[in-house]
Amino acid sequence: MATEGFWGDQAMAERVSREYGTLKQKIETWTTLRDDVGVIEAMMQETDDASSLEELGNQLKELEAKYNVLEVNTLFTGAYDGLNAIVSIHAGAGGDDAQDWAEMLLRMYLRFAENQHWKTSVLMESRGTEAGIKSVTVQISGERAFGHLKTEAGVHRLVRLSPFNADALRQTSFALVDVIPEIERDEDVDIKPGDVRIDTFMAGGHGGQSVNTTYSAVRIVHIPTGMTVQCQNERSQAQNKESAMKVLRGKLLQRTIEQQRQEIAGIRGEVVSAEWGSQIRSYVLHPYQLVKDHRTNYETSDTAKVLDGQVMPFIEERLRQVASEKSSGTA
Repeated sequence: MATEGFWGDQAMAERVSREYGTLKQKIETWTTLRDDVGVIEAMMQETDDASSLEELGNQLKELEAKYNVLEVNTLFTGAYDGLNAIVSIHAGAGGDDAQDWAEMLLRMYLRFAENQHWKTSVLMESRGTEAGIKSVTVQISGERAFGHLKTEAGVHRLVRLSPFNADALRQTSFALVDVIPEIERDEDVDIKPGDVRIDTFMAGGHGGQSVNTTYSAVRIVHIPTGMTVQCQNERSQAQNKESAMKVLRGKLLQRTIEQQRQEIAGIRGEVVSAEWGSQIRSYVLHPYQLVKDHRTNYETSDTAKVLDGQVMPFIEERLRQVASEKSSGTA
């Protein structure tokens, strides 16, 4: 920043300045925490008063809670972890039960986003004929939204007594959660104008009279890959096009990253399974109550709390696991 001519490139200068401010704040936060802990520990060694020791102990616990939050933040090392997220949920085979399960997952993530004070916007939704949703795509905007939610990508399995079965038989349902970063800058993903076909059609569902009577919905086809995305929940065609392009950029980036992973796996001689039944997490509501992540083995019997959006413990455990695997060279 002290280099001559630094401010000549305003865009670059602003980007570097923001990065500098972020790094400076991180260092100051850790330094302040270290100093506060040192002061309290010194005071505890100098006093024999029981009430004073109890108060200092409580202050130390508060600092420990701050440390735990900061420690989790150090786990976000991915290039796109700081971006917003685009979450898609697709019901698996199983009819109404699977579609209802997809809607339950949608509510769970909307509640999680609400707890984090993040903003959400439904970009596309396909309702089930009788109940639930066949698929839905949601834009989630907030600090490190993608860094958090990328850990949720995969197959989620539900076991419960079916509310759609007259005999109340136990039913197993699956839903697929897909998470991609919201890519704003074109330089991250190169999409040539001639590589896309843009179709417009009349939107359906919620959104008001103007949405349902005009050709505001947009479908974009990426011709080289055959990838298709659509958005219909915004009121204007321009807004839907912009949202659809963000989804397409994220999907293309995800495709590139996956290709790189497969190349590395090929070099290592590994075979990566992505079968529909290879669930990352099971939610059992009958005959007992349990939510278990099959990657980290973290589990809880408080299923109601999890389905109400309390998924942060699962996210933190997965982040720590991935960081440990990277440090040991097994990731």
